[in-house]
Amino acid sequence: MSVLIENVYVAPVAGPEIESGYIRIEGDRIAELGAGPAPAVPGASRIDGTGCLATPGLVNTHHHLYQWASQGLAQDATLFEWLVALYRVWAAMDAEVVKGAAQAGLSWLALSGCTTSSDHHYVFPKGRGDLLAAEIEAAREVGLRFHPARGSMDRGESKGGLPPDVVVEELDDILAATAEAVDAYHDPSFSSMLRVVVAPCSPFSASAELMTESAALARAKGVRLHTHLAETLDEDEHCLREFGLRPVDYMEKLGWLGPDVWFAHAVHLSDADIGKLVATGTGSAHCPSSNGRLGAGIARVSELLRRGANVGLGVDGNASSELTPLAGEMRQALLFQRARYGPEALTARQALELATLGGARNLGREGELGSLEPGKLADLALWRVDGPYTAAVADPVCALVFGPVPPLARVLVGGRTVVADGELKTVAQDAAGRAGAAAHRRLMRLAEERGITAAKEVHQDHGDART
Repeated sequence: MSVLIENVYVAPVAGPEIESGYIRIEGDRIAELGAGPAPAVPGASRIDGTGCLATPGLVNTHHHLYQWASQGLAQDATLFEWLVALYRVWAAMDAEVVKGAAQAGLSWLALSGCTTSSDHHYVFPKGRGDLLAAEIEAAREVGLRFHPARGSMDRGESKGGLPPDVVVEELDDILAATAEAVDAYHDPSFSSMLRVVVAPCSPFSASAELMTESAALARAKGVRLHTHLAETLDEDEHCLREFGLRPVDYMEKLGWLGPDVWFAHAVHLSDADIGKLVATGTGSAHCPSSNGRLGAGIARVSELLRRGANVGLGVDGNASSELTPLAGEMRQALLFQRARYGPEALTARQALELATLGGARNLGREGELGSLEPGKLADLALWRVDGPYTAAVADPVCALVFGPVPPLARVLVGGRTVVADGELKTVAQDAAGRAGAAAHRRLMRLAEERGITAAKEVHQDHGDART
C-alpha cells in the first residue's frame, strides 16, 4: 500500500524542516520525503496535509496504565504517602480492571499523538487473572506499538520495604513469570508491535537479589531494563539508610547502569550521577506533570541534555497525572526547565525531540522510530496548526509545544490510520472511555469488598495510611 501526505510542514526531528512538502509511505515504512509537490504514485492513497504539521509519532517511555482506575485519590500526598494510600487499593485489581484501564489509557495516548508506549506494571496480586495479557490485548486493539515492562516487587513491609506484603511476590515466582512473558510476547523484529522489558519496581520495593537477577535475565534474553529511580528526596534518605549509598551509586553497584537501561524520573541527580549516566549510556524518562503533582521536584533535564545524556518523556501513571496527554508533556517539560534555569534552558524543538527520538532511544528503537527518515517505520502525527487561533502562531513547532495541544488530523502507526480528524478509528472512542470509567468503578467496589474504603479515606490530605 502506498500513502502520500502532501502540502504539509514537515518537522522530521533528524534533518532540516520542510516548510511545504510531502511524505511517501510504502507498506509500513517511510520511503521518501521532500520539498514541493508530491510525486505521482499510481494507486496511492493521498492525504492532504494543508495547514498541518507532520512530526514523528510521540513515544511514551513511562506509564502505569492500571492506574487509570484510581485517578483523583490521595490528591495532596507526597510519593511515599500516595503509595501507602493506594497499594492496598491496587491489590484488589483483576484482569477486567486492567483491560478497561489500559484500553482507556492507550486510547487517550493515541488521541495525543502517541504511536508507541511502554507500560510499567508491577502489581500482580494472586488469583486475579493474567494482568499482563489483559493490557497487551488492549494495546493490540487500540493499535499502538507496545513495550510492556514486566514489573515486580519482592520487598514488602516485613522485609523493610514500603509496600504491604499483600502486593509483593516471591523472587523465584517473579523470575519465572518474567522469563515466560519475554518468551511468550517479545518480538525483536524491525516492525515489531510488541517488545517486553524487565522492570523491578524500585529500590524501596525490590531486593538487591531481585535487581541483580532481573538484570542477568534481561541481558541473557536480549531485552531492556527499566525501573524508578531518584524520584524524591525520601528515596535518597531510604537508600542511604538501608544501603549506605545514594540511588545512582546503588544502581551502579547492582550492575544497573548501561545503554540497555532507562530510569523513570531521575529528578534528584548530583553532578556525579549525571556523569555516570552519560558515561554508561543510561537513559531517563522525564515525567514533569507527575513530578509536579506529587511535589517531587524538577529533573535536571537541561543539564542532562547539555552533557549528552538521553532523555525521553513519560506521562507516568494517571493516578499521579490525571488525564495528562503525552503531547502536553512537551510544554510542561519546556516550562519547568525555563522556570528553573531561564528562557534558553529548553527549546521547542528540543522538547519535540524528547517526545520522539529521545523516547525511541530509551526503548532501543532509534533505528526504527522517533524521526521522519526514509527506511524508518511510518509512525507519524499530523497536527492541525491552521485553526482560527493557532494560525496566528508563526512557527508550527512553537504552536505545537508552547500552546494547548492542537487538534490531530491523523495518527499513523506503520502507515495504518489509528486516529483521523480527532477520532479513534481502531476502537470505538466512547466505548474505550467508558471502559476506563467501568474499570474505576469495579476497582473501587473490589477494594471496598476487602474493607478498603478507598472512595472516602484516600481523598483525605496526605494519603491517609488507614486505607
